[in-house]
Amino acid sequence: MARDRRLTWLLGSSALSNLGDGIGKVAFPLLGASLTRDPVLIAGLSATAFLPWLLFALVSGALVDRVDRRKAMLLANTSRAVIVGALAVLVLFDATTIWLLYAMALLIGTVETIADSAAQALIPAVVPRSGLESANGKLQSAEIVGQTFLGGPLGGVTFAAFAALPFVLNSAGFAIAAIFLLAIRGSYRPKVEGPAPKLRVQLAEGLGWVRSRPLMVQLVAFAAALALTSELAQALLVLYALEDLGLTSAAFGVFALVGGAGGLVGAAVAPRLTRVLSRRAVLTSAVAGCAVAFGVMGLVYEPVSAALLFGVFAASVVTVNVIIGALRHALIPEHLFGRVLGVWRTAVWGAIPIGALLGGVLAAWLNTRAVFFISGALQLGLAGALWAVMAKFEAEIDSLDTAGEPALSGESAPAGA
Repeated sequence: MARDRRLTWLLGSSALSNLGDGIGKVAFPLLGASLTRDPVLIAGLSATAFLPWLLFALVSGALVDRVDRRKAMLLANTSRAVIVGALAVLVLFDATTIWLLYAMALLIGTVETIADSAAQALIPAVVPRSGLESANGKLQSAEIVGQTFLGGPLGGVTFAAFAALPFVLNSAGFAIAAIFLLAIRGSYRPKVEGPAPKLRVQLAEGLGWVRSRPLMVQLVAFAAALALTSELAQALLVLYALEDLGLTSAAFGVFALVGGAGGLVGAAVAPRLTRVLSRRAVLTSAVAGCAVAFGVMGLVYEPVSAALLFGVFAASVVTVNVIIGALRHALIPEHLFGRVLGVWRTAVWGAIPIGALLGGVLAAWLNTRAVFFISGALQLGLAGALWAVMAKFEAEIDSLDTAGEPALSGESAPAGA
């Protein structure tokens, strides 16, 4: 029997698209900082990139439940390759402005709502329930390696050498990621009995499912609060590195690499920690780790110490993401996944632009270091609240491993399996 390599190809595509994302997430703020040093405008650039999740995540999630998810990913990655390629040409001819950069970030973010929702929805279709935590750990590792461990340094170094080059590489990463998806055989369109319901009916089903499950409501609220409080500081990371720590553009990429290394540690240890500790304990400790790292970053002046603290933050937040991602896949029915994920990301990722703008305003009023300290203090309070609120759900969360295997509807086995 042929080995099922669908997860391998999905992870490969994710790693390449995240490599493009990683290059862009360093090159975009560096390009923005070359156009303005206004903290509100820099934070606004981060907010604009995530704004589509607030505006379109519900609709994107519903669409993902109506179409072949592999094809949706393929089209989205191809579109991102074209958009970023056009930006590379504009940078080459020195035709960029901060407002044009805002427009490009909005376009890329809009397409990303489809790509990421489809990728998440594909995971339960290519792995059994017992492998969800491991698969989420691998997906997080692919994201970290692509976005920060490789993409971050590459984005910083190539931007310092030639401003258009990182955007060329970004576009190429998305294009090759689309090609990898062609190797995943089968159909991944959810099966629906009878005619497809209207879009508003599907949206209502997703919202209703979330509202009827107290655990999911609490997880959404917690994740949104963590996203908002952490983005207060993350949106200003480029200004913190360039102005407060005095780093160069190339050194900023290396700074991001340390975060990537920390993220890899988090992705590796999270599944192991949940085998010996309750998920409630691991989640709370990880949020506390985020809090301490950002709070202390607001107090230090030495780049190496700041980078190591950023690595601790990355390890902690990835640990949270791995556990939350596995819980989502275990709790949400496969045929509803896109819609429920749309609800999730409207609330959670929609909180990111709000946090980014608040961070920019606070930095303009106080300073960047103060925002890091405030972010850490708020996250520490969130860790305490999480410990208390999750107490009544602890048994339910830790019993999910024993649940039966889900029906993997909307898929076909690969040829030769």
